[in-house]
Amino acid sequence: MTIDDRAAPDRADSQATHIYDEALSHPVAMAGVMGWLAHTDHDLLRRTVQDDIETAGVRFHSVEGDSAFLVDPVPRVIAGHEWARVAAGCEQRVRALERFVRDIYGEQRIVAEGIIAPETLAGADYYEPGLAGLPVSQWIPVAGLDLIRDADGMFYVLEDNVRTPSGLAYAIAVREAVSRRVPVPDGHVLRPLEGAVSLIADALRGAAPAAVDDPVVVVLTDGPDNSAYYEHEMLARALGLPLVVPAQLLRRHGRLCAPINGRVSPVDVIYRRTNADRMFRADGRPEPLGALLLEPLRAGQVAIVNAFGAGVADNKLVQSHVEGMVRFYLGEEPLIGSVPTYDPSDRPTLEMVLDRLSELVVKPSDGHGGQGVVIGPDATVRELDDLRVALEAEPTAFIAQELVLLSHHPTVCDGALAPRHVDLRAFVFSTPTSAHAVAGGLTRVALEEGSLIVNSSRNGGAKDTWILD
Repeated sequence: MTIDDRAAPDRADSQATHIYDEALSHPVAMAGVMGWLAHTDHDLLRRTVQDDIETAGVRFHSVEGDSAFLVDPVPRVIAGHEWARVAAGCEQRVRALERFVRDIYGEQRIVAEGIIAPETLAGADYYEPGLAGLPVSQWIPVAGLDLIRDADGMFYVLEDNVRTPSGLAYAIAVREAVSRRVPVPDGHVLRPLEGAVSLIADALRGAAPAAVDDPVVVVLTDGPDNSAYYEHEMLARALGLPLVVPAQLLRRHGRLCAPINGRVSPVDVIYRRTNADRMFRADGRPEPLGALLLEPLRAGQVAIVNAFGAGVADNKLVQSHVEGMVRFYLGEEPLIGSVPTYDPSDRPTLEMVLDRLSELVVKPSDGHGGQGVVIGPDATVRELDDLRVALEAEPTAFIAQELVLLSHHPTVCDGALAPRHVDLRAFVFSTPTSAHAVAGGLTRVALEEGSLIVNSSRNGGAKDTWILD
């Protein structure tokens, strides 16, 4: 795991024996960019790109209110041949996750075969047994995978995000701002991001109920209070789709409807970007939005992107089994690995984790925002003792991961270039017959020296991600 906003302490550089430096390790790919930067006023470039971002209205909303979406002008460069391997691995992974979610709400073969324990599934966040048997054509049309480079320079998956993954519109905005100011090196071709909008459009149409050839699609948002509301607006415009809030959805003549172009029309696909991402409450009763959608879903009249219940694949305990899913469902070897993740519900694994508590990162399996995370190398003896007791009492409440430091990338800091930690949000869009990774994605950067916090809500920033041929 990385110590980003999910993990807390901000002081891990001293623990590293080696941190992968992307500029030094990829001199051919970065040479042209670095050569141009050598003759550029770095601070002026940073201010100009940031002004372009703010003029375009790109913002990030947090509990403290709207804040600037910070962008570093130095693009992250990945060679086309390397990206081909990463993209294939991400696509393969999402195909396996789709098969997993479909199986979990169907025959549950993966449980019957002993690859995932019933206890792991039962304790998984966003597993909703009441959704079994729903006529869903595609559970995960949109996926966001968080990737990191280890000390060996290889990409690994830190987390799978398949409930309401965000970031694509921000990646497009960053590309527009950076490519306007930073030239592509001579002799290279930058793969475009423009196709991303077509891919998501195909994914939304592909999720439609089976009998619908020309679906009516809407984007469902919480409104301006949602942290990614900029993205909701931007994607709705780019896709030419109505942007609606839950209060505008209604039932007429047994169909789910919404106001579209001045009239109330039946809806076939809802691209759900709300924070309400469960169909049922813990007591089994539908959530308010779920109560409105459940009957049309059961009747096969409407599709939700991503489907309620798909978040079972987000669960941290489940992530430790994704490589096994690839082998089980696809009959293939994984093309991209996960940051090693351990499920302590298995007794031998629990004993290994207890023996290595001072080396590993332990997180609540249902946690978020860094709450309850213990970083072994930073923990006190008392913290480790308390964790040991908690693990032995309820091992299914935790997962453990190897501590992995993020790679470095040159970043403009105080008018000069300095190494800062980065990760990558990669996007995969799927239909029932295909899965395609966007060329690049959104690189997130920790702007403070020594920090591993890359999230925008925690003073992180973004970089453009260039796939160069």
